[in-house]
Amino acid sequence: MDDLKNKKLLIVDDERDIRNMIDGFLRKEGFTRIYHASNCAEALSVCSAVKPDIAVLDVMLPDGDGFSLLSSIRKVSDIPVIFLTARGEDEDRILGLGLGADDYIVKPFLPRELILRILAILRRVYSQPATERLPVFRLGDRIVDLERGTVRTGGTEYTLTAKEHALLLKLYKNRNKIVTSDALCHAAWNDDYYGYENTLMVHIRRIREKIENDPSNPEYLLTVRGLGYKLVIRE
Repeated sequence: MDDLKNKKLLIVDDERDIRNMIDGFLRKEGFTRIYHASNCAEALSVCSAVKPDIAVLDVMLPDGDGFSLLSSIRKVSDIPVIFLTARGEDEDRILGLGLGADDYIVKPFLPRELILRILAILRRVYSQPATERLPVFRLGDRIVDLERGTVRTGGTEYTLTAKEHALLLKLYKNRNKIVTSDALCHAAWNDDYYGYENTLMVHIRRIREKIENDPSNPEYLLTVRGLGYKLVIRE
């Protein structure tokens, strides 16, 4: 746990009081490497300078929104991200999670809940047992390296988000077998997986964009109607 609390956290919110409140609770929990930003430009500058391990992003920012900020971050980093927002619409939630966010919390929120979610994500992303070597496998002309979290083809390399990685690992461990949507949601969102079925479809589409030559007509990651998905590997 101490190793997790040594991780670098970035808080992005245009309200100083909210940033300071989150900062205070994090420090009470033992976190010390906490960075602040009040807008998109500052956040990207901090990401470039300190390379945080996790970010908490407000959706509404003075020079843009958290969704566009996450898209910019994803071009250079795969860090886990939690959205904070005053809006609770399902469309916003699905958009944020579909862009690769790891969680979504609606204001007002209990600070303790945010801390627990941060710890859960850090534990899930950074506590991979050292003895478990993750697989590297080929899908046509693409090399999927789950050890490095990448997909390579020719001179192009794609980075897998934390959710994409969790889903592909679950599919690989059950390769050539049907994996139910519930099982995949549980692999990516643990015990809080209920209600993520639509978001799962978004992540599956993004994985196909990285592993398939024609994502609209997949050859390797197949949909099994009414049941789930199957990763086809010809070994």
